[in-house]
Amino acid sequence: MKKYRLFGVLSAVFCVALSILYSVVGVSQTPAPRVQLSTNPPLERIHPFEAGTDKPQSPVTLTLQALDTIGKPLENTKISLQILTPPANAWLTTDFPIVEGTKLLQMDAAAPDGKLEIQQMLPIRGNYQLRVNVSPLVANAFTPYEQTLNLNVQENPVKYKYFAVVAAILLSVGLLGGWVIGGQEELRQGEIAPQSVRLLLSALTVVAIVTLLFINISAEVAEAHGSGHSRGKEEIAPSVQKSQGLEVRVEGNKSATVGKLANLIVNVKDAATGQPIKDVVLQVKAIALEDNLTVFAYKGVTDQFGKLTWQEQFFDGAPHKVEVEATPSPGSKRQFPLVKVAQEVEVEGIAPPMYIRLIGLFYFTAIVGIGMAMGLLIQHRRKPQAGAN
Repeated sequence: MKKYRLFGVLSAVFCVALSILYSVVGVSQTPAPRVQLSTNPPLERIHPFEAGTDKPQSPVTLTLQALDTIGKPLENTKISLQILTPPANAWLTTDFPIVEGTKLLQMDAAAPDGKLEIQQMLPIRGNYQLRVNVSPLVANAFTPYEQTLNLNVQENPVKYKYFAVVAAILLSVGLLGGWVIGGQEELRQGEIAPQSVRLLLSALTVVAIVTLLFINISAEVAEAHGSGHSRGKEEIAPSVQKSQGLEVRVEGNKSATVGKLANLIVNVKDAATGQPIKDVVLQVKAIALEDNLTVFAYKGVTDQFGKLTWQEQFFDGAPHKVEVEATPSPGSKRQFPLVKVAQEVEVEGIAPPMYIRLIGLFYFTAIVGIGMAMGLLIQHRRKPQAGAN
């Protein structure tokens, strides 16, 4: 009995010691700083970009707020952002296979209030990674930190409906074929197969050839996408503008390739002295000229070198326009009217690899094959019953 009492006392002492240790550790540990992500529209309503649709589409607004250990917004920060597209999946490809597993955007932005807000069109479904690095603009103001955020974009439900309709049609064709082959009549002298079977196989061969041609022609059209579009009637502003002693210039790549980042720079300086001008407000937009669709937008200020730089991927193989509007900062001594510059970027589209096209053809053929097997099985079970009757 004494042993049990002693064991109970030791257990109680051990629990009290653990509680004290936990409280001490809890006091010594402080919450880590973090980045809060919000989207507009809400995440459940975000769907990937759809090419060739007449429905109005707009980029997703991504807002990153840098917070300190107590959840208070940090001030005078520099936010570096990388957006990585979902990884490639050879068996379940998206509308833009070349974009899978690449960088969509990379930029460094000054955020006086600790907030970075951009508008970005998300081209494909899947899990995007947002790699964020937060550092102080003032040396030693706080310890820099990094965080990786995830943004899961669901496929548009309409595409599932389209797939269900196509699969039902292909399954019905296979079922009909299996039914005809399973109920074949007796062979005549010199025939390899009954006439109904020969006609069915000929029809299936024609369908397979037409399908393969359609897939390849569609891929070639996608590869040439961007070489012959109508560019619209809107004139593009010059890449350099001067106004009241201010020079605004947009520079960078004038040609780009789907799947790779293009370098873009906005440079603001004094037209007379050539000295950089900081804290000029810049409204940047990347617009697909074919549909006059904004795929990227950002409003920020120039850095101490009078520049704003970023790297962007143009995922649609069509001409784009990078448009910049410069305005003075509120309370700035240098006042000037709005200055607008722009630069056209030719984008080279890349056709999906051949194996991706063949995988799509394999899926269609497999659905037809399943339907044919079902038709054969029905006829196989039907014949013994007919013989017994």
